[in-house]
Amino acid sequence: MDERTTFQGFRRPDGRFGSRNYVAIIPVDDLSNAVVEGVARIVPGVLALPHPYGRLQFGDDLELHFRTLIGTGCNPNIAAAVVVGIEPNWTERVVKGIQATGKPVVGFSIEGHGDTDTIARAARKAREFLQDASEQNRESCPIAGQVFSIKCGESDTTSGLGSNPALGVAVDWLVDRGATVIFGETSEITGAEHIIARRCANNTVREKYMALHEGYQKFITDTGFDLLGSQPTQGNIAGGLSTIEEKAMGNIQKTGTRSVVDALEPAVAPTVTGLNFMDSSSAAAEYITLMGAAGSIFHFFTTGQGNIVGNPVVPVLKTTANPKTATTMSEHIDVDVSPLLSLEMSLDEAGNHLIAMMFRILNGRLTASEVLGHKEFVLTKLYRSA
Repeated sequence: MDERTTFQGFRRPDGRFGSRNYVAIIPVDDLSNAVVEGVARIVPGVLALPHPYGRLQFGDDLELHFRTLIGTGCNPNIAAAVVVGIEPNWTERVVKGIQATGKPVVGFSIEGHGDTDTIARAARKAREFLQDASEQNRESCPIAGQVFSIKCGESDTTSGLGSNPALGVAVDWLVDRGATVIFGETSEITGAEHIIARRCANNTVREKYMALHEGYQKFITDTGFDLLGSQPTQGNIAGGLSTIEEKAMGNIQKTGTRSVVDALEPAVAPTVTGLNFMDSSSAAAEYITLMGAAGSIFHFFTTGQGNIVGNPVVPVLKTTANPKTATTMSEHIDVDVSPLLSLEMSLDEAGNHLIAMMFRILNGRLTASEVLGHKEFVLTKLYRSA
């Protein structure tokens, strides 16, 4: 296995390191998207993050909304942030949350100014932040202490047999070197939750994990429906996965073998080093957005049938063990581990290929999804607005 322990990253004022160096323009609410996109047209080097929510949300849903926006701004891949909202109070809440990192951040509210003036003011500050960020150099930083995340999507039989076990090898490698790795997909662990529970580091973690999983199950049953038709997905079924339990058994292969050290609510940053579970949607774009809000600077994504998701903040390494997908969707695949299934590659070799490509991407190589412009930024919504 690769024995490097450092990569070239961007140091942030709070001591964390990023693999990217973006200036983000973050709307607090859907009404502010036009201003955010207007700023990005004037200063095309910035990263606009439009989304459809933020008005008349309440309770846990509103708290998750703020946690996701603030967490995104705090992500080490963000060098600086400009926050735009329709009114000042919620805008200032997001600004103050990001300020805790020490990175440059400023907020603008549209009320009393209108779009044109707000775009002009925000664009001036965005230009300043972008020029300052452009002077920052990469420096050597440790793998230890960094946060990574993992997911599978459009899974098939090759996922459980090949790409997920290969990722499990990489996850063990990262955890053993002092990194934190977050996994989730609460619905897609259904039927194998007892296996994850056995791997929890202690009873406290086990109880937190089971409470989150059982809360999800209750949420589903309280609707009066079940997951049939959604889990497994039509792509999963076409790929040979007939039940959610079968899908779950393949899914957990990518979590490796180390203990689960904590169980987190959505978009909560981990505080315990090691393998962490996060209660989260299994929808790919929502999931990676939550992981970015929790501080992930790099995401591993395994696919069987071929998932094309990317993320604007977190680079997404895509790998497959399906030789057909590796050929027909090659522009979406960063690492082809299909030789595993023809016995031309060992599991350790496949894991090492993932780690080697991880270092190249951490050091600046663009992922396939970045090159193709996949910037899916999708907030998780718990329930309908007031």
